[in-house]
Amino acid sequence: MKILVSVKRVLDYNVKVRVSPDGRGVDLVNVKMSMNPFDEIAVEEAVRLKEAGIATDVIAVSCGTSKCQETLRTALAIGADRAILVESDVELQPLAVAKLLKALVEKEQPQIVFCGKQAIDDDANQTGQMLAALMGWPQATFASKVFVKDNTATVTREVDGGLETLELRLPAVITTDLRLNEPRYVTLPNIMKAKKKPLETIAPETLGVDVTPRLETLAVAEPSKRTAGIRVADVKQLIDKLKNEAKVI
Repeated sequence: MKILVSVKRVLDYNVKVRVSPDGRGVDLVNVKMSMNPFDEIAVEEAVRLKEAGIATDVIAVSCGTSKCQETLRTALAIGADRAILVESDVELQPLAVAKLLKALVEKEQPQIVFCGKQAIDDDANQTGQMLAALMGWPQATFASKVFVKDNTATVTREVDGGLETLELRLPAVITTDLRLNEPRYVTLPNIMKAKKKPLETIAPETLGVDVTPRLETLAVAEPSKRTAGIRVADVKQLIDKLKNEAKVI
């Protein structure tokens, strides 16, 4: 069984997000970048399936600038067998990434595609679902437990009302949630081994995909600061302020 895992290079979750000077995006100058946490969980799950003897080949894929090679090397250090970088300096939006992944899926023919449920930079939560729609494959999102046997994947997913269990016939797309697993610590020997693993770089044009952005960000601004709360004497005053000052009732 072959598994393809998509990974994204994002602003590290420990870094305070700041708006760029031009007000058109987030400031990424001289800030720490890392693998999207949900994607790291996806890589870990794929590697665990390989260690269990279910999968034979784990391919990590990233779409973006040449700096994404660092992220792919991290995936290789976790345990992926090889990596593919679709290199582009264009801002890649979810639909474009889904089309690139579709082209790679058709080329590599994996039985499972793992994606993080969302990226922590844009919180779009779209790529996995778009890929499944483009491929006509079954999908299970927000996976908190995955069990694979023969040609079937049983996925427990988190929903508003609790948990839902789905049975999917492979091939399928699965997006991972936080409680699926805890990614392993990447050791120095594995980092050194990752440098020797194959990393292929291709261009979007090679895959026949137009990655021109369809959406334009006009402005980005920090949320306004919250004002301090006040104490009220009784319920009557509370209702009065909610009605006449806050105007929420």
